[in-house]
Amino acid sequence: MGFSIGNEYVYGLERAVKASGNPMRTKIDPTAPGEKDYLRASRLGSAQNGLGHDNFLKGITLQVDVRAPLYWWKEAQRYHWFDFVSSQSTMHCLLKFDVREQCAEETDPVVLRRVEELVEEYRAIPDDEAHRAEQKAKWRTIVASLPCGFMLAATMVTNYQQLKTMYIQRRHHKLKEWHVFCDWCESLPRFLELTGAKELAQ
Repeated sequence: MGFSIGNEYVYGLERAVKASGNPMRTKIDPTAPGEKDYLRASRLGSAQNGLGHDNFLKGITLQVDVRAPLYWWKEAQRYHWFDFVSSQSTMHCLLKFDVREQCAEETDPVVLRRVEELVEEYRAIPDDEAHRAEQKAKWRTIVASLPCGFMLAATMVTNYQQLKTMYIQRRHHKLKEWHVFCDWCESLPRFLELTGAKELAQ
């Protein structure tokens, strides 16, 4: 199983759309958003990044599950508002994973075999105090030898403003995982309508 993203929960969309009009109000309007609110929000949300007009997009938050190789996580972690809620742990589960099932299909089979050999070498070490240092050293060797194609899953929290930036910057990226990510963004409720991300990414 390769890269996957889903099981998303979107919060605050209607309230954020309504809030997009707050700069021109003397009082906060508690009513549900209407067509005029969505038109304004679409106009503001489609503004160029960094101008501040799309700040209301921060109010549309979501949680989502992502399963990705380490080489993708290195790039995704560059984004400040794409935060871990909780993730799989190599510390706790490294020796429980099936290495072949846990790696991207492009991972070199020679590398996979070597990691599997290291795991078997670890398991052959007696589990007692006399061999604790040897166990720790072998465990560190396994961790240090994991290929970049090793997959880990995490539940993330983010918002539409951050996703807009990610979409614009990664829509035409060399890694196919980013294409899957951007396709997923397009499937979110009113994402393209409220961010104008597709046009900004041209």
